[in-house]
Amino acid sequence: MIRFINRQHELKMLNDVWARNEAGLIIIYGRRRIGKSRLILEFVKGKKGLYYMAEDVTGHRQLSELKLAFADYLSDDFLKNIEFKEWSQLFDYLKKILPRDRKLCIILDEFSYIVRNAPNITSSLQKFWDEFLSKTKILLILSGSLLGIMTEEVLASSSPLYGRRTRDLLLGPLLTKDAIKFLSGKFEDRLTMYFAIGGVPEYLLKASYFRRASEFFATEFLHKDGYFFREPTFLLSREFREVKTYFSILNALAYGYTKPSEIANFVGIKAREIYPYIENLRTLGFVEKEPILFGKRREAHYLIKDPLFDFWFNFVYDNKENIEKGIYLINRRNLNAYLGRRFEMWVRDNFYLFFEFDKIGRCRGPAGEVDVVAVNEKKDTVVFCECKWKENVSMKKLIDELKGKSKDFEWHRKSREEYFAIFARSFAEKTINKHLMAFDLTSIASFLH
Repeated sequence: MIRFINRQHELKMLNDVWARNEAGLIIIYGRRRIGKSRLILEFVKGKKGLYYMAEDVTGHRQLSELKLAFADYLSDDFLKNIEFKEWSQLFDYLKKILPRDRKLCIILDEFSYIVRNAPNITSSLQKFWDEFLSKTKILLILSGSLLGIMTEEVLASSSPLYGRRTRDLLLGPLLTKDAIKFLSGKFEDRLTMYFAIGGVPEYLLKASYFRRASEFFATEFLHKDGYFFREPTFLLSREFREVKTYFSILNALAYGYTKPSEIANFVGIKAREIYPYIENLRTLGFVEKEPILFGKRREAHYLIKDPLFDFWFNFVYDNKENIEKGIYLINRRNLNAYLGRRFEMWVRDNFYLFFEFDKIGRCRGPAGEVDVVAVNEKKDTVVFCECKWKENVSMKKLIDELKGKSKDFEWHRKSREEYFAIFARSFAEKTINKHLMAFDLTSIASFLH
């Protein structure tokens, strides 16, 4: 079983709803392998209730399996032997035998599989909730990993269940400080593996068997039997029908085509037709719009947000044939370029560990780009930051370059207090004072403890 690390906020939310002397409906959703079931199992320890995990089978079989699960839990032989053809028939029977005044938890895990194979389940469940469950002390939890179905069929305003939930919980990846607790070896290797798989608990568990990132990549990505060799294919095929189009979009992003017009040209469709696909990928957390704090914004730039998709499309997708032949090796220069880009994204996303700020993003100006610019409106401060996934970095040179680029940034030019920061694997020399800061992997590690 996956080690249970953190998720304390989510557990508290679940327990707070459970502590109420009334009915509750909680919807938990998140990508495959993110730890939804593990969270639920941790929550139900010591609590009375029924746990049912649906499979991706016909709606008739799902109805039969759930009926048997209730029959076993309630020790009801009549329910065990009766046959239902409709979900409403099962729910009508449960109205007669489920307790109204006793705390009970009913969990339908992978509920999105039921919705996909039996779309009428939501309307039947809505009637069951309105007429019975809402008047009891029962906590109903619906969990699912098909994000499109959960958002459109369960959470959307068009869903019969809309407006009835007590809480909804989008379970995201673990924070870096919690994710690296799964991993062993040197901090650089742990961070490198994290840059390839992110904070998905089950992925981290697979990586936990390796102390070196190179060995992990060779075994689990660059081998035809590796755990991650087909994982993105499976994830995309579960969510989308036009899988080839989405593959082409992600492939374009991996090649560095970040503008919608460039992506559309790569895919072979009209520019205006690319936006719905990109928005779907953004909704699922696979792609993000690059935050530009200052600079030209005429056309948005998009990035692969999810580390697994980013790594896979950079090193696996176009090299499948050679990987299957066992003759592919990652080019070290390409790997460092990839890690440099993920390092910059990580610094931006985790900047709160190092500074207080209100707005953050990239700066694009005539003098060049600044990787990260963060401003604090209240304190009237701005931090200009450069990220280098390199060793023995010359801090002085980069600071001088940053100071030149900072002149393009118009925000509070006359009153602001300026700070400059460099993030790198290691430094050849450092010049540190109140306004100049340097963070190498050793100091970054200390912030994550």
